[in-house]
Amino acid sequence: MTTIYATLANVHNLAGVSLKDKEFTQFCELIYRIAGISMAPSKKPLVTSRLAKRLAHHRLSSYGEYFQMITSVNGKAELQIAVDLLTTNETHFFREPKHFEFLRHHILHTARFGKPPRIWSAACSTGEEPYSLAMLLDEILGNATWEIVASDLNSQVLEKARAGLYLMDRMPEIPRNYLSNYCLRGTGSQEGTLLIDRRLRERVQFFQHNLIEQPPKLGLFDVILLRNVLIYFNQETKVKVVSRLLPFLRSGGYFLVGHSETLNGISDEVKLIQPAIYQKL
Repeated sequence: MTTIYATLANVHNLAGVSLKDKEFTQFCELIYRIAGISMAPSKKPLVTSRLAKRLAHHRLSSYGEYFQMITSVNGKAELQIAVDLLTTNETHFFREPKHFEFLRHHILHTARFGKPPRIWSAACSTGEEPYSLAMLLDEILGNATWEIVASDLNSQVLEKARAGLYLMDRMPEIPRNYLSNYCLRGTGSQEGTLLIDRRLRERVQFFQHNLIEQPPKLGLFDVILLRNVLIYFNQETKVKVVSRLLPFLRSGGYFLVGHSETLNGISDEVKLIQPAIYQKL
């Protein structure tokens, strides 16, 4: 009990700790250097709240102390935790349904020519996007050969993605026939959750990747999804990220971004064919 009360007291004391402008700038520069993410001044409350528990955990009295910790020689593990906390993005099953309608027709067309589709979900977060894709491919192609790889910088969300375990409040996002075919309802201690069927989980490959770095040798893909990610980058970083992904897309393949994003002025290697859907020339 003493430990619990001490921890709670420490959290209470941190309620009065503010993130100074200089400290916020240091974190902004750090996350930009590591992940290419540009954080506006409006993100200061987010940084404050997400890192507060780490200050409490280490019993630190300022955000400056925490910054010194994560940038020290021995701070690599804690630095990854900080990066994970500051790069978590929202995602949903079957987000932007028109993209999935398009992919359904594209996959059917590709399969007719006996060409197994390969799809890369870049910045996959907690896995809702690649599992949505896997449900679609399995419905269309069944046991035929197809491949989905999914990547993210955030190690914590990748762990959740590999587990394939979600709260039941995500259920309305998934079409009813997919729920019955690919999802298991939790019982007992797992009540209130749904689990992606093992057969589907085993067909999605997850790996950690920083978008501002050169990707590993992955071969060529028919589709690359980089949706609702470019909005976090400045123009220079957008160009860098897209230029590093496009060599992994087949000629004639499709590059999908979020509906609030564009590749105009970012790459002349693609052409717009539908809102937020580009084809490699």
